[in-house]
Amino acid sequence: MAGVPFRSPSTGRNVRAVLFDTFGTVVDWRTGIATAVADYAARHQLGVDAVAFADRWRARYQPSMDAILSGTREFVTLDILHRENLDFVLRESGIDPTNHDAGELDELARAWHVLTPWPDSVPGLTALKAEYIIGPLSNGNTSLLLDMAKNAGIPWDVIIGSDINRKYKPDPQAYLQTAQFLGLDPGEVMLAAAHNDDLEAAHATGLATAFILRPVEHGPHQTDDLAPTGSWDISATDITHLAALLRAGSTGFR
Repeated sequence: MAGVPFRSPSTGRNVRAVLFDTFGTVVDWRTGIATAVADYAARHQLGVDAVAFADRWRARYQPSMDAILSGTREFVTLDILHRENLDFVLRESGIDPTNHDAGELDELARAWHVLTPWPDSVPGLTALKAEYIIGPLSNGNTSLLLDMAKNAGIPWDVIIGSDINRKYKPDPQAYLQTAQFLGLDPGEVMLAAAHNDDLEAAHATGLATAFILRPVEHGPHQTDDLAPTGSWDISATDITHLAALLRAGSTGFR
């Protein structure tokens, strides 16, 4: 039986959907991408530091979206950006991608489709699913998010990829259109994320917010997003903790 709905202190609305940033919040991108790069490098006898390569590949994520966010480039999917960014980082590493089979590089770029969730993600999402609509609110395209969910057993109710909105976060429409597609007021939607800047953008559009602590998303020497930096509705140590806090009507740690 469903508990009492969580009433967001910031929006004054009962939360009906809890949507998640995905890369870093739900899945461990760094380990998965480094493993895929290490396997490719070993097969092709490339002398690259796989973890450093994964970090540089991820570092191209936001800059590659800037032209789309500014309107100087038409929308393309994150799959296309990931593939372009792979070529960029290969060249940056002194490796000419034209000397490699394009199909194999395409397959390497698909490593973003099969990332492993953090240990608490699936149990926490399963607990949330009993009382809330759950899904990603991610810059990933629909096919990427669908493959990830099927591979990892992520129990989403709905997947609305960025290719449906044709907007990338932090564009306000990325948040607002997702709420609209669900037939919900923005204040009835909570974004859960491990990134304070994502939560800041969501809060500015009228969404409820929850901070999820992921202290090793960027490795053992991470310095960012080790604590909530805004007045988010909830601050949780992981997704199972978030589920417990929502059920208890608590705002968690500060």
